[in-house]
Amino acid sequence: MSWGTELWDQFDNLEKHTQWGIDILEKYIKFVKERTEIELSYAKQLRNLSKKYQPKKNSKEEEEYRYTACKAFLSTLNEMNDYAGQHEVISENMTSQITVELTRYVQDLKQERKSHFHEGRKAQQHIETCWKQLESSKRRFERDCKEADRAQQYFEKMDADINVTKADVEKARQQAQTRHQMAEDSKADYSLILQKFNQEQREYYYTHIPTIFQKIQEMEERRIVRVGESMKTYAEVDRQVIPIIGKCLDEIVKAAKSIDQKNDSQLVIEAYKSGFEPPGDIEFEDYTQPMKRTVSDNSLSNSRGEGKPELKFGGKSKGKLWPFIKKNKPPPPPPASASPSAVPNGPQSPKQQKEPLSHRFNEFMTSKPKIHCFRSLKRGLSLKLGAAPEDFSNLPPEQRRKKLQQKVDELNKDIQKEMDQRDAITKMKDVYLKNPQMGDPASLDHKLTEVSQNIEKLRLEAQKFEAWLAEVEGRLPARSDQARRQSGMYDTQSPATVNNCAQDRESPDGSYTEEQSQESEVKVLATDFDDEFDDEEPLPAIGTCKALYTFEGQNEGTISVVEGETLYVIEEDKGDGWTRIRRSEDEEGYVPTSYVEVYLDKNAKGAKTYI
Repeated sequence: MSWGTELWDQFDNLEKHTQWGIDILEKYIKFVKERTEIELSYAKQLRNLSKKYQPKKNSKEEEEYRYTACKAFLSTLNEMNDYAGQHEVISENMTSQITVELTRYVQDLKQERKSHFHEGRKAQQHIETCWKQLESSKRRFERDCKEADRAQQYFEKMDADINVTKADVEKARQQAQTRHQMAEDSKADYSLILQKFNQEQREYYYTHIPTIFQKIQEMEERRIVRVGESMKTYAEVDRQVIPIIGKCLDEIVKAAKSIDQKNDSQLVIEAYKSGFEPPGDIEFEDYTQPMKRTVSDNSLSNSRGEGKPELKFGGKSKGKLWPFIKKNKPPPPPPASASPSAVPNGPQSPKQQKEPLSHRFNEFMTSKPKIHCFRSLKRGLSLKLGAAPEDFSNLPPEQRRKKLQQKVDELNKDIQKEMDQRDAITKMKDVYLKNPQMGDPASLDHKLTEVSQNIEKLRLEAQKFEAWLAEVEGRLPARSDQARRQSGMYDTQSPATVNNCAQDRESPDGSYTEEQSQESEVKVLATDFDDEFDDEEPLPAIGTCKALYTFEGQNEGTISVVEGETLYVIEEDKGDGWTRIRRSEDEEGYVPTSYVEVYLDKNAKGAKTYI
């Protein structure tokens, strides 16, 4: 099967067919290019998706990722990032192994095709030239034969005419002979050209054309084979990344299996456990006895009746949100039992008239926490603005213990680093002493002294926190020792004293502080608390602001911002140096006013115009 023998007369059709084959190859190259663009776009979208859900640094989200479910989700995001990388590999390999190679091959193929068909056209032109020469010699031979016949007839006519002179007859005879000779020469020339043409024609149809068409056929078959190989490469490029993609999926499954609901539940306990003891049983109060009734230290009536008087808010029973407290998170009620760090013999609050027990119990079950005193409000605001005490006494016992333990661990790590540095400097000093040419040992004395001072400072700091930690751990009630709940220290305190300390040591957001009450009675009018923090509807935006610097909101109630970020202003600076902003519906807080540039909306309700 050869194009040279089977298609010897289809030169033009073969030219069209080979051009169509090149067009098909270019179309396939375009298809692969678009596939690589899709892979790159898909990989980019996967990476953006993974980045979008990554936890933000120095934010609350980072704390949430200590739970196993969140860790599994983070692992899934990381694996999806690697998954996207494999699609980038597909794009790169298809570009290098298919697109680039085929593009180069198409250029070579076009040059080869052009060369073959140029050679074919050259052979066609040669045979056409030979054919024209044959036709020319044939026509000349035919013309000479006809002229020789006419000259012969004229000679015979002159020879038969008696009136013609002998000279005329001789002239006609010579003319006839000349024409006959020319006819013979034309005949010989025609015969020679005919032989040559036949030879050229045989070579054209049986040698030149078959050879050229055979080369074109081989070129076309190589193109077809190359297309097939490229399609195999197309599949192999995908197949090569399947194991890695499978590993990514296996890691996602592994991360899903690593989720431990019990561990997450324990982390919730560690995060929110206060360390307070539940309130004790309420003793029976016998109103039938005329004797003076006594009240248990842990009774509900004591904690509500003999503590500081509760403030009235203009008849409103609804609780109010405190500043810097997130929405729908009202402060928890004060603990009914004595706080572990309460100071004995504190000032007592004046006793109030007791109400029936049923009213007390209903009020205990349905009432919302209220503000207890101005001092608590002021202390809560200062804590929210970052003025937390060094010993974390604003936290409940268990949370305070965790913070202190964390601080002690950090200080021990710092001490170890400084000690390692001291050892390194000491070794270097020994080397200098043995080899003075390497350096002056005295140059290290200042650094060694500085490191030693740092170690001493860190040790003193660690001892201070360890003392606080030991104090807290000594006061925390042991689960296995129920008798510790009724220690002598707390038995010596009067009910009013215990309750008074518990109430006064409670900050507005339910936190625990060391400050003791020095007031015997507080009377506050409802008009003093006109500004209530209601959570029924979010505050409307009164403008926008642009962060001038990056602020890491580490305290509760604050919010982290990045330099150049634009946010909504929902409450302007009231003179305390803080502005309340909102990033999204569920993300708002305070930032220093000096860190942002505020643009208030003149049409917004409550907005002021700055000149």
